[in-house]
Amino acid sequence: MPIRRTTVSVEPMKTPKTILVVEDEADLRELIGFNLEREGYRCLQASDGDEALAEITKSIPDLVILDRMLPITSGDEVLTRVRKDPRTAAVPVLMLTAKADESDELVGFAMGADDYVTKPFSMKALMARVGALLRRSREGVSNAEESVLSAGPVTLDAERHSVSVEGAAITLTATEFRLLKAIMSAGGRLRSREQLIDAALGPNVAVVDRTIDVHIAALRKKLGSAAAWVQTVRGAGYIWRMPDQGDE
Repeated sequence: MPIRRTTVSVEPMKTPKTILVVEDEADLRELIGFNLEREGYRCLQASDGDEALAEITKSIPDLVILDRMLPITSGDEVLTRVRKDPRTAAVPVLMLTAKADESDELVGFAMGADDYVTKPFSMKALMARVGALLRRSREGVSNAEESVLSAGPVTLDAERHSVSVEGAAITLTATEFRLLKAIMSAGGRLRSREQLIDAALGPNVAVVDRTIDVHIAALRKKLGSAAAWVQTVRGAGYIWRMPDQGDE
């Protein structure tokens, strides 16, 4: 009897995303880690800022959950160092804090946080925010025509996640990159703050409008000579156009 051979195609196993949890409260850190692993993520843990920086140096994670109030080296300092290093500047960072004031939230975003969750929080909500951040960080483009945007002195390559101003590369956070892409891809049309929140932070994310203003300020600073291309339409939003076509 002849042997019948059957070829079975097997999809390659997806490598789980690695998330670094930086939290000095051991019970909370372990609870977050447990829930992340239950969702299929690979979880690393650090109890202070120095340990977190050491972990990031060894292996760059796909996302960092970072408490602001840490011993030794604060969460704010960890975030600052992560954003200054070109190797980690685009890594999404979700900050945890017991400070619920709007001003504290804006400070966190100004330093480069991609999302901001105040304590106490539901674990289900935190997992949803983690999933949303990771989805946004790996968003591709629908076709090759959209992969490279070029206007004035700025070129944005979505596939390579790179931005250059007058040919010189600049480093943006993941949120700043999505924000710039949303404004540039509008083709000279106005983007409202609500539209930019959806594009840069995701739908159903509860943040104040000033959050986008903080991200825009950081983006303009990095754009340098091209900053004036991102123009404010008072009370409405932002638009990408030549500086001499409208006033700030």
